[in-house]
Amino acid sequence: MLLALTILYVVTLVYLAITERFRNYATIVGLQGWILFVVAILRLHSIEWGELLFVLTETLLFKAIIVPVLLFSIIRRTGVNKVHTAAVATFNQLLISLLALVCSIVLTYFIADTNMNMIFFGVSMYALLSGMLLIITHKRIFSHLIGFLVIENGVFLFAMAIGVEMPFLVNVAILLDILMSVLMLGLFVGKIGDKMHSLSSDSLTSIKD
Repeated sequence: MLLALTILYVVTLVYLAITERFRNYATIVGLQGWILFVVAILRLHSIEWGELLFVLTETLLFKAIIVPVLLFSIIRRTGVNKVHTAAVATFNQLLISLLALVCSIVLTYFIADTNMNMIFFGVSMYALLSGMLLIITHKRIFSHLIGFLVIENGVFLFAMAIGVEMPFLVNVAILLDILMSVLMLGLFVGKIGDKMHSLSSDSLTSIKD
């Protein structure tokens, strides 16, 4: 079950590299939230029930429900749905994404450690690289926001890799996840979303306090 969920998660990361619709971004982020919720149930069943409840509540409510709802709200408010012309062609983005996957696998092989789950470690590395690629290869701020959310999910997966042995790291990762996501979504909805209808990173220089 865990292996199937891991493969599905990798597929969502590859899809993010080639999709051209913001609604697809929001849907994939929500799907990743549900995947992480089930992974947490299966992976962290041996930790204390209080910590497990905290993890599951945050994952289900925040990652799988609240964040996707806010993303769709942003899309409706801005009226923009299609991804801005990327700095890199879609096919090239796919190749770069697959290269990042290969690099993650190779790095995982060389860092092999019996104290962590290497599958989750490899996927977390791929998630981090995928988030960075979204930020680097796209111009729209919404794509950058998705990139940061993907990176945060990668941090969560890294915590899953060692969470059974060190559950407090999971709690730290979740608190960081909540803090950063609330700050980014709040900034986007409260200020940038109202002043930037083009949602291009090039327009950030025109925003005034």
